[in-house]
Amino acid sequence: MEATHPGHFFVWSNTANQYMTKILQMHLLIEGCRRQQSDSQLKLYKQFFSYAMGISLRYCNGREEALEVTNDGFLKVFAKIDQYKVDQPFLPWLRKIIINASIDYHRKYHKFESPLPLLDITLSHESVGNEALDHLAFDDLIRIMQELPPVYRLVFNLYVVDGLTHQEIAEKLNISVGSSKSNLSKAREKIKFFLAESLDVHLKSRGHGG
Repeated sequence: MEATHPGHFFVWSNTANQYMTKILQMHLLIEGCRRQQSDSQLKLYKQFFSYAMGISLRYCNGREEALEVTNDGFLKVFAKIDQYKVDQPFLPWLRKIIINASIDYHRKYHKFESPLPLLDITLSHESVGNEALDHLAFDDLIRIMQELPPVYRLVFNLYVVDGLTHQEIAEKLNISVGSSKSNLSKAREKIKFFLAESLDVHLKSRGHGG
């Protein structure tokens, strides 16, 4: 039997140690937040701020609004930190809270805004899905999201980017499944226009799925 090279074991051992150290540090950080220690809360905020802002920017009209949603989200994180199970990944838990904070913001400030009328556009592609978005730089994606009326942006993000079903969206937003599908369809039409005209992107994408 061929012996394992000692260097391979060293690399594996070092990587494993680093991984365990990160887990331990995260556990200590969470425990500090549960004790409402301000230094732990600040460290958690700084460590995951960029991740949370990236989500908020997709849902909000601009950076100022996204910052408010992000800060509201972290306040909810600190208030609900006892509900977080340390044996589960932290990012999906944080992501859910930030998305819910975005929905709460929409309910508070955008609920009664009327969507803009659809532009009269005729393009060859039936819809826009993840395939098209995957080819965009983050800044371009955010710019497109922020061009959408709030209700279109909300439904599009929930369905296409964050993977909720129309039934789940309807329950979260207190609308009908048909309204969710309609808002998604209109959002896709506007995004097709932005892709074709503003960014000169012409990509094939998945079907409506709704």
